[in-house]
Amino acid sequence: MRYLSTRGHPDRKRFCEILLEGLAPDGGLYLPETYPHISPAQLGRLRQVFNTQGYAALAYEVLSLYIDDIPSSDLRALCEKTYTEAIFGTPEIVPLKPLQTKAALGATVYLQALSNGPTLAFKDMAMQLLGNLFEYELTRRHAELNILGATSGDTGSAAEYAMRGKKGVRVFMTSPEGRMSPFQQAQMFSLLDANIHNIAIEGVFDDCQDIVKAVSNDLEFKRKYKIGTVNSINWARLLAQVVYYFAGYFQATQNDTQKVSFSVPSGNFGNVCAGHVARMMGLPIAHLVVATNENDVLDEFFKTGVYRVRGTADTHETSSPSMDISKASNFERFVFDLLQRDATRVKNLFHDQLSQTGQFNLGQDPLFAQAKSQYGFLSGRSTHADRLKTIQDVYADNHIMIDTHTADGLKVAVPLAQADVPMLVLETALPIKFAATLVEALGREPDRPAKFEGIEALPKRVSLMPKSVDAVKAYIVQHCD
Repeated sequence: MRYLSTRGHPDRKRFCEILLEGLAPDGGLYLPETYPHISPAQLGRLRQVFNTQGYAALAYEVLSLYIDDIPSSDLRALCEKTYTEAIFGTPEIVPLKPLQTKAALGATVYLQALSNGPTLAFKDMAMQLLGNLFEYELTRRHAELNILGATSGDTGSAAEYAMRGKKGVRVFMTSPEGRMSPFQQAQMFSLLDANIHNIAIEGVFDDCQDIVKAVSNDLEFKRKYKIGTVNSINWARLLAQVVYYFAGYFQATQNDTQKVSFSVPSGNFGNVCAGHVARMMGLPIAHLVVATNENDVLDEFFKTGVYRVRGTADTHETSSPSMDISKASNFERFVFDLLQRDATRVKNLFHDQLSQTGQFNLGQDPLFAQAKSQYGFLSGRSTHADRLKTIQDVYADNHIMIDTHTADGLKVAVPLAQADVPMLVLETALPIKFAATLVEALGREPDRPAKFEGIEALPKRVSLMPKSVDAVKAYIVQHCD
């Protein structure tokens, strides 16, 4: 399996090369030259593997289609080390919960629980594997890696918990100052491990993401200081997320001819892009529903064909803060497929037009219609009022608390659900991470796992910086010498 850049760089690389690299040298994102196709017979075999051997075995089967430079026995061991009940709390790893919802008009709606890992967010599903992959490959190479990341809340804590104590790895995680919930901040800033560095940027998430991309695009600096990424621009992270689409499908269906739909709370487009990859592989997905909050860049695109990023002043601070994003860093991967893998056009759109005008328009392109017809994408938008009502309704009907982002996913999903196609809403976090809004909606705090009692009062270590690429570079240099 070889990987190419969405912007046309001539190099073709293997998995372990791009695992440590992140962005391609031309600023593009890596994708496989072709997606492996799952035949009906293979799908049936994967169902049997999942039903009889569990999630870790399914993960090995899916990952091995994309990874041919790690010995099979080692890859299987990495999956078994990662996906355990001890780490994820349940033997199913990603169990489905049926939801009663009066507005679904007879449709079957499930919550797919992805947030039982160490940091109570779906990012653990990929990040725990990524930590083990990094340690494995760095040990093989006798090398070190300095991870530079950006987080709007959950990626940072998931990365830091996965990488803390790992040999040969340092983490430099940027986050928007004051834009995360107190619980999210405490999860990150209370980690005092020597290899963990938190950097609060005076700006919004997109400023943090721009800094990460700028550093990654400085090839001399990147190579000298061995910079890697854990954001979903790293293909390995997105690949790990593909697995739970298969697991959700197998739990929601009885046979391999049935279809399902997924609703995905979406900010950076990585989570739903993994669903796109699963669908391209042949998983019978009817629709992929992109659910946004008030920062509705992606909803606007799927409705109009216009991709229009917002500036700092126009990025809303919302009660689903992990989606307060206006530059969806993974979106380029889908546009690459939508434009029939025309790397020249993709480079023009993302490198030239976006930098000059802050937008591009595919609404009149005949290929745009295929976003829905061929690729199955639908979209919708949720507001704070929608969030509160959805949280209240789910609790009243099911006595289940959901977090604010999952509420966005459910609110958008219900009107689009079909009676004969199960709708799986991907749960993105446990509600304790966004307790203030749960209190506003229900008048009480969500349950808190015992290990996180009093976390907000723990000592914290974080460095505050302006939105400056040079300042972040200087900090990395200082802590790598």
